[in-house]
Amino acid sequence: MHIVISSSTYAPAMNGQAVFTTNLAEGLAKLGHEVMVIIDSRHAKAMTTVVHDVQLAELHSISLEKFRPGANFAPFPKREIRQLFNDFRPDVVHIQDHYPSCRGVAGVAIENQVKLVGSNHYIPENLAPYIPLYSSLKPVINWFLWQWMLDLYKRMDIVTAQSRAAANILNQVGLKMPILPISCGIDTQLYFPNSQIDRESFCYKYGLDPNKIKFLFLGRIDGEKRVDLLLRAMRKIGRNDIQLVIAGHGSVEKRMKRMAEGLSLQDRVKFTGFISTENKPGLLNSVDIFVMPSEAELLSISTLEAMACGKPVLVADALALPELVHEGENGYMFVPGDVDDLARRMVELADQSARWAAMGAASREIALQHDLEKIICKYEGVYTRVIGEVPVTELNQKMKETT
Repeated sequence: MHIVISSSTYAPAMNGQAVFTTNLAEGLAKLGHEVMVIIDSRHAKAMTTVVHDVQLAELHSISLEKFRPGANFAPFPKREIRQLFNDFRPDVVHIQDHYPSCRGVAGVAIENQVKLVGSNHYIPENLAPYIPLYSSLKPVINWFLWQWMLDLYKRMDIVTAQSRAAANILNQVGLKMPILPISCGIDTQLYFPNSQIDRESFCYKYGLDPNKIKFLFLGRIDGEKRVDLLLRAMRKIGRNDIQLVIAGHGSVEKRMKRMAEGLSLQDRVKFTGFISTENKPGLLNSVDIFVMPSEAELLSISTLEAMACGKPVLVADALALPELVHEGENGYMFVPGDVDDLARRMVELADQSARWAAMGAASREIALQHDLEKIICKYEGVYTRVIGEVPVTELNQKMKETT
């Protein structure tokens, strides 16, 4: 098949959408498909390269770095996209969001009567930190933002979402069509419990205390991730045998560091900065418990990676996170936004070291259901069937049979 995938973000970006889009494109190319990814240019000018057997077409763009780190905008992309389509002649198009470049790609696909698949990685809360007066006007802003998204996705032949919770949200906001829940997937061959990891060396590398119980948050340090809850919980716990590790970069990183200093947590909280893909498995294997306080996760690839490495997890009881945690088996959930409950659960997990191995094994079993190779094959099946016009209800049934 000739497959076009379009996204506003792609590697080397490390957000969930970029990781999924990159894994999907490269996985499909490995299966022998011709794959083109169309994105906003990260270099302003239009250019086409081949990366890991994927044709990467970057549209002429304007940088939005002042408003959102790493963001770019292709203002009038259709002319470029039409030329790309004429040269590549796709059998199916798969968009990852509803921003201008994906809208342009979808529009050209409709012009050429090419089947359209749409995956959603978005909820309005993702944009909230960048919208003035969001908290005061949340209902109105959310309605407008959802209508903007629905205007495009109602034109799709098939829509997928990365979890049952994500699919339910789309139905609830007005997308009146069957939606396929398909995980983003993780590489369970890269992320696994590795007893050969030299934990002390990794602790030394990132300034961690090998003798303390280490809770790890790994991801974007942006407003919706609620790292502030972890800092306030650490202040309440007040135990010197527990260390909080915050790994990653983001728009509120400096603010979180100042907050940690203001709470006198310098000795109990460590900010590691960006963690490369090659170092993530080692770091995950060198900590004790993974924690995700965000209330805006439609799946959480970082949590799944930690689970694949055999770690107990502590997550907010919100959106898709409960789909990853079997309460008391592979970890616990806390009341979203509740610092007292988060602190209580952290202490509870810290004091159950005898159960960590069993919890980690349960996490690994759950993570294996999200194996990336299986997910790539599922999407290959979606494309094959949508080209053959198999009814979505039949697709839903086939997906249930393979999960």
